[in-house]
Amino acid sequence: MELALGLRAIATAIAVLTGLGAGVSTGLATGKAVEAVSRQPEASSKIITIMVIGSAFAEATAIYGLLVAILLIFVGIN
Repeated sequence: MELALGLRAIATAIAVLTGLGAGVSTGLATGKAVEAVSRQPEASSKIITIMVIGSAFAEATAIYGLLVAILLIFVGIN
């Protein structure tokens, strides 16, 4: 029983790490978008649109990881 609880805690911590990946990827995308806009200001609307779509996918991944972590905490095997 204690082993299952410990493994569930480790699995939850790993699931929460998806937030780290989402934060890093969003930061990198934003940095590259700023560089691209500074090089080609006339293409800023296209660049920003693509960046927002990519950031939405990254944040969706983080939300899935959070959902998995919450499920592991509260609905895990007893």
